[in-house]
Amino acid sequence: MPAEKPSILIVEDEPKLRRLVELHLADEGFSVQSAPDAEAGLKLLRQESFGLILSDLKLPGMSGLEFLKAAKEADPEIPMVIMTAHGTVESAVEAMKAGASNYVLKPFSLAELAMVVRKELSTRALREENRSLREALGVKYEYANIVSGSEKMQSVLALVERIAPTNSTVLLGGESGVGKDLIARAIHEHSLRFRGPFVKINSTAIPENLLESELFGYEKGAFSGAVSSKPGKFELADGGTLFLDEIGDVPPAIQVKLLRVLQEREFERLGGTKTLKVDVRLIAATNRDLRAALEDGTFREDLYYRLNVVPIDIPPLRDHPEDIPALARLFAERFARESKKAAPAISGAAIQLLVNHRWPGNVRELQNVIERGVTLASGSSLDVSDIHLDSPPARSSASSAVLPPGMTLDQWEEAAIREALRAAGGNKSQAARALGLSRNALRYRLDKMGLADAADPADSSADS
Repeated sequence: MPAEKPSILIVEDEPKLRRLVELHLADEGFSVQSAPDAEAGLKLLRQESFGLILSDLKLPGMSGLEFLKAAKEADPEIPMVIMTAHGTVESAVEAMKAGASNYVLKPFSLAELAMVVRKELSTRALREENRSLREALGVKYEYANIVSGSEKMQSVLALVERIAPTNSTVLLGGESGVGKDLIARAIHEHSLRFRGPFVKINSTAIPENLLESELFGYEKGAFSGAVSSKPGKFELADGGTLFLDEIGDVPPAIQVKLLRVLQEREFERLGGTKTLKVDVRLIAATNRDLRAALEDGTFREDLYYRLNVVPIDIPPLRDHPEDIPALARLFAERFARESKKAAPAISGAAIQLLVNHRWPGNVRELQNVIERGVTLASGSSLDVSDIHLDSPPARSSASSAVLPPGMTLDQWEEAAIREALRAAGGNKSQAARALGLSRNALRYRLDKMGLADAADPADSSADS
């Protein structure tokens, strides 16, 4: 039997535009119904289910934002794409904060609109499939150079498996050294773009005054020393994937140009007037809490919502210590091979020392420790004496000596969190920064403490 057509509800008060969009999406293979206002749209929503809603932001009677909230109450999972004019971009961002999944700026091309609709429908299907996969038993994912025996890393790779074949923008989060670059490369190599280039750029490794020309290229004479034209990373990644690391440190002026590339897939070189079109999938990564950056005003809200289509949080090494033995052996074999040595065994005592360490530098720190051990070891195996750690292990038989008498580590952590919240007047973002945690990490701990849903008026703006 033929697959059922994806069903779309269009809510637009302008008759000609509504009919034009309806006909085009029907020609694209979608099942389409339309309504001239929010009230009629809600009536249709109560009568049948839709895969996606496409709505104008400015509607007669009930506004598009009010319609969005009502639609989300009826179906929290339904993706909603907002149509808005250039002058109301701020309102579109408010809509995305309220639950809209994407927006298009008027005037838009029908081809662009169809592409956005397909992407949002695909993302919804992937999320539903991934939820089913997580519930399935015995699913095992393996990727080259990625150790993933733990449940946490298997969850990451399950999501990679589902999003890789799409063109969705991905935002990788996690502390420095967790392997965001390996996950980005895995997404590219298992995508339909695997024959295209994989281009990587770290925004913090390039001076701010050179970052724009590195990303977008420059024309001859654009600045002193520009003796010839040079393509930027976006041009070099055309047909492939661009991995932009440390996106949270990109200056505001360049954030504007990034937003344009994501929205319109076009840009100009520095000093140039010719508009260049590119077909690039962007994977961005950050070790910062971008929500805090939004509060600070250092990161654009509209760019954040364009990037945060499919977020993947990579856990720190201390949260999946069961992967440490396999990682240590992988690195030992690799460095021994590079040094033309026999791969050393790692003693049980050395493995236990590694597992007990907190690894503030994550996988990168473990890699450096093993490389140093392989380089300096005189015997055929790595023992405790060959493992040189920069800081003492966090979990050891003497750990009780650093805690108050009669208090467990969990009790001590809970007391510290409660004190940080008290000092911050209940503001979770401020408390997270004081504790050196991301906001998501604090939320996880609060959930374990049964405080995730506690009233938090001082923090309501951060959650909006």
